[in-house]
Amino acid sequence: MTDELPDIIATRLKVLFCGINPGMTAAATGHHFAGRNNRFWRVIHLAGFTPEEISPQKDHSILKYGYGLTSVVKRPTARADQLSPEEFISAAAEFEQKIARHAPRFVAFLGKAAYSGLSRQRDITWGLQPVSMQGAAIWVLPNPSGRNRAFTLDGLVEAYRQLYLEVVAIPHSGDFVKPVTL
Repeated sequence: MTDELPDIIATRLKVLFCGINPGMTAAATGHHFAGRNNRFWRVIHLAGFTPEEISPQKDHSILKYGYGLTSVVKRPTARADQLSPEEFISAAAEFEQKIARHAPRFVAFLGKAAYSGLSRQRDITWGLQPVSMQGAAIWVLPNPSGRNRAFTLDGLVEAYRQLYLEVVAIPHSGDFVKPVTL
C-alpha cells in the first residue's frame, strides 16, 4: 500500500515532530512510526514528552499533550534514500504553508536529512537552528528509525530531552486548538 499517511496536527502545538517521509509499515497501517524497530514512541516517553509510551495505534493521542506529527515528503518508501531531491523541493512551499497555518512553537525535524532536504543546507548541527520557519523555532533531532545505528536509545533520549527541556522552560501562550487530519 502506498497511500499517504495523514498528518496529526492542530494549531498552536508545542512541537510538531516532522519525519522525512512515512515508512511502508506506517503507510500500510495508517499509523505514524509503526515500524517494529522504530524507537520514536519510546524515546518521546523516556525524554519526558508523554507520561506513558503511546502505541502507534493510538498515535492521535499525542495531540492531548500538545504535540503533532507530519513529514516533509508524503510519499512512503522503504528507505529515506529512495527520495529524490526534487521531491523535497516540490514539498517545500506546501510544508511552509502548513507551518504558517498551524503555528507550532517548534518544528522538530527527525534527522538531518529531513531538514537538509527541505532547506537545501548541508552543514546542519543537532539541536536548535539559527533560523526559524514561519515563526516556529527549528530543532533537528536524530532520526528514531531502527536503521539509525549511530544513536543508541540512551543517545536518542538525551537528544530529545534537550528539546523537551526547552519546551517546558518557555511558557506556552495558549493551548493548541482545532485538531486537523490532513
